[in-house]
Amino acid sequence: MPVTQLHLDLVPLSEWLPATWQGKVLIAGPCGAESEKQVVETARQLAAAKQIGLFRAGVWKPRTRPGAFEGFGEKALIWLQQAKQETGLPLTVEIANAAHVELALKYGVDVLWIGARTTVNPFSVQEIADALKGVDIPVMIKNPVHPDLSLWIGAIERVNRAGIKKLAAIHRGFHTGTQTIYRNAPLWEIPIELKSACPELPLICDPSHIGGRRDLIPDLAQRALDLQVDGLMIEVHPDPAVALSDAAQQFTPARYEELIRNLVIREAGSDNEVFGENLRSLRQVIDSIDAELIQALSRRLQVVAEIGRYKQEHGVTILQIDRWLEILRSRTNQGEALGIDREIMVELCQLLHKASIRKQTDVMTKQGD
Repeated sequence: MPVTQLHLDLVPLSEWLPATWQGKVLIAGPCGAESEKQVVETARQLAAAKQIGLFRAGVWKPRTRPGAFEGFGEKALIWLQQAKQETGLPLTVEIANAAHVELALKYGVDVLWIGARTTVNPFSVQEIADALKGVDIPVMIKNPVHPDLSLWIGAIERVNRAGIKKLAAIHRGFHTGTQTIYRNAPLWEIPIELKSACPELPLICDPSHIGGRRDLIPDLAQRALDLQVDGLMIEVHPDPAVALSDAAQQFTPARYEELIRNLVIREAGSDNEVFGENLRSLRQVIDSIDAELIQALSRRLQVVAEIGRYKQEHGVTILQIDRWLEILRSRTNQGEALGIDREIMVELCQLLHKASIRKQTDVMTKQGD
C-alpha cells in the first residue's frame, strides 16, 4: 500500500502542458544557460525538430562546493526570454527560493520546477509556496536527493496548498550511497508508489540525471515510458563537450532527435480478444501463486511465534546473528540457482527477517506481561 493517499486539487496536465509527441510531454534544453548564443541556438534547433513542448535551462545551479558553475541568474533569464520570442517555445527553469520565483515571473517563465536539493528542505519549499500564493503558474517538483517518498509528498502538498493546481512530479533518481552504473539510482518503486498514491498527478522522468551518461539514457527513457510516465525531461546542448556542467549526460539536438525517434510507445491495454483471454489466464495463475505465498507466509509466522516462545522459556536472545547470516546466504544462493535476481532475494530475506524479529518480540513481550 502507498505511504498515504494523496488528495490534491489538480488541473489535468493536458490543460497546461499539452502532449507534443505520441501523447507524451517532452521537455528539453541545456543543463545550464551558458551564453545567449548557446541558449538561442539550442532552442532554434529543438523548435525546428518539433519534438519539444517545453524548453528547459538552468539559470541558478546549486553546487555542493563554491567555485563551480552556478549559473548566470537574471542575465540568463534575458537570454531565455529572447529564445522564447524567436521560437515560441514556452520556458521552464529551476527555482530554489522566493527571489528566484519573483525573477522567473518577471521574465515570463511559463513553468517552474523545484530541484532535488530544494525538495529535501521543507523550509525552502514553504518559502517558495508562500511566494506562489495568488499566482497561477505550473510547478514541477523533483524527488528529493535521497529516497524519501514522504519528503517528496510533503513538498507536493505544500505547493498545492498554496493554491498551485497545475502540478507535476519529476523522477530524477536517488542517491543511495551504493555505487552503481547510474549517477542516481532509478528506484522505480518509489515513483510507482507516488503514482499509486495519487494516480491523477502527472509523472515526468528525467533520465539524464538518473543515468549521468549519454549511453545509459535511451534505455532509461524507454523503461520510463514502459512504466507509463507522462513525459520526459532530457538535457540537450549544441556542443556537450564544452558544457560548463553535466557534459557527459547531454545530447546534441541531432542525437536528441534520434533518441526520441527510436523510443517506443506501448499501449496500456489491447482490444485483441486472444491477447485479453491469454492475459486473464496468466493473471489467474499469478493470483493462485500469490494465494499460496500468503498461506506459506502465515505458516512461517506461526512457526516463528513458536520459536519466540521457545527462546523465552530458555532465556535465549531473539537475534541469532549466525543463523540470520546463514539464512541470507543459503536463500540467496537458492534463489540465484533458480534464476531469481540476487538483489530481489536479499530484499525478500531482509523483509522476512524483519517480520520474524517483530513477531518474536511481540511474543516475548506478551509472555513477559
